[in-house]
Amino acid sequence: MRTFGLVKGLPVIAENNGKKLGTVADLCLAEGEVYGLIVNKQNFFKQKLYLDYGKILSIGPDGVMISSEVALEKRLDNPFHTLSHQSPIAGKMVMNREGESLGILNDVYFKEELGTIVGYEISDGFFSDLQDGKKIIKAVGPAKLGKDTIIVTPETT
Repeated sequence: MRTFGLVKGLPVIAENNGKKLGTVADLCLAEGEVYGLIVNKQNFFKQKLYLDYGKILSIGPDGVMISSEVALEKRLDNPFHTLSHQSPIAGKMVMNREGESLGILNDVYFKEELGTIVGYEISDGFFSDLQDGKKIIKAVGPAKLGKDTIIVTPETT
């Protein structure tokens, strides 16, 4: 289990030739699953490409391995939510089903083997984070990603 914050900025490497193809820029998600990554391709123009999660061979501490450059897709329309780019969810209010505000979404925790989102890193504001730290909400089932809020069912302990 890791946060997207640990994956963002990692190089994407092609296994067939060892070439660095770009760096991870964002996460594409919907219905409690990670569907892919947005990769900043290294060239003169900053090009964003889509990497389907099923085409990832492994995510290590120092890089994301894929079979070849063919795995990267030029996709103009992205139907998924992202953490910080198109249809961003970072910075949205997180609430439980009872209508109680839990805080503002900062990051997501996911199982890299399956691409399943298992938790959310929540902030109550800068000063609260300094004093108490950020909260981690483990969710039961997928969150409902709305226009203004994210609704989760927190795990009860």
